[in-house]
Amino acid sequence: MAESLSRRRFLEAALFTGATSLVSSRLALASAATDARFVFVLLRGALDGLSAVPPVGDPGYAALRGQIALAKSGADAALPLDGTFGLHPSLTFLHSSYQAKQLAVIHAVASPYRERSHFDGQNVLESGGLRPHDSSSGWLNRAIATLPARAGEGGVALGANIPLAMRGPAEVASWSPTKIATLDEETLARLTDLYARDPLLSRRLADALESDAIATESGAMVADGGQRRNFAARYTATARAAAGFLRRDDGPRVAMFDTTGWDTHANEGGAQGQLALRLRGLDASMAALRESLGPVWKRTVVLIATEFGRTAAINGTRGTDHGTGAAAFLLGGAVAGGRVMADWPGLSRADLHEGRDLRPTRDLRGFVKGVLHDHLEVPRQALDSAVYPESASITMRQGLVAGV
Repeated sequence: MAESLSRRRFLEAALFTGATSLVSSRLALASAATDARFVFVLLRGALDGLSAVPPVGDPGYAALRGQIALAKSGADAALPLDGTFGLHPSLTFLHSSYQAKQLAVIHAVASPYRERSHFDGQNVLESGGLRPHDSSSGWLNRAIATLPARAGEGGVALGANIPLAMRGPAEVASWSPTKIATLDEETLARLTDLYARDPLLSRRLADALESDAIATESGAMVADGGQRRNFAARYTATARAAAGFLRRDDGPRVAMFDTTGWDTHANEGGAQGQLALRLRGLDASMAALRESLGPVWKRTVVLIATEFGRTAAINGTRGTDHGTGAAAFLLGGAVAGGRVMADWPGLSRADLHEGRDLRPTRDLRGFVKGVLHDHLEVPRQALDSAVYPESASITMRQGLVAGV
């Protein structure tokens, strides 16, 4: 008896420590009410929007940015968007998407948060509240909860934990990379037989194997010795896994994953360097998402956002500190793109927020509300009260979705 209990605890720990995490009652949808897909990519650490989307046409830009400023032309120049803005040269896929009118750039944007704490900023961005810790649930989960009941389980979070944006009343699944796929068939058969008499463990193993099969089919499980090789490989694998779930007819319609490493206080770099490598990884992951989604891409909108921006001027360690106004992206085959949406405040000292940050002139909630309404058909009343509480005064931006 004691030996059996000990063996069960060992195997349970083995299954849950390194295995795929699938936290839900079922992954598949019985009958999806919408064919639209939505992906939220959260860049934790505060992306430098003035480097990702440099305002190379602003007369104050080069002086503020110093040695990390991107040129408007020549070698390693910003990829042109319009007369004022460009894209970092690492963002080649995003640039081609812009040219194909499948990328819209939002600049000088922010959540309601105006301080500079990563944790509080992320909390406000994810909860959809006005202040840190206003809510224990997230705006994306509450949006999923408004979809027709027959859509059932509408979302999947990819990562070790379900992020705040995906917590709440709606049931969502979660997936994280696994070591279970490396087990041989005999070992898996023994595990299945051992767990057959335990409903909970049997269900967990079956769900883990099912989600691994989806991820493996998408190419997400390719790794060296079970370890992701670098930033680009890690997030490309996650993006492929997200596509594996979303492209299924009976799969979830909403996915979320996050990336880290955007807190560039020192040695940020310009066209090359620390930030350039991370942007290249982000760009590669979005290219992989498009490729893996296949024909589903045309029905997809991807929101890429961060908790706040960074200082307009570089600091003494050739980096940037926590700021306010940021850049965000809407990407996908369902996006009415090929444009930069910015009420640009300028970069003169008098124009900066508190004399140091890009001043936000647009509320990110208005753009998200527009996409949720026109793309996922979330009702306007729910957007103003449940999804984003107390946001009726925030204008819902329309015309963000192609054909709407």
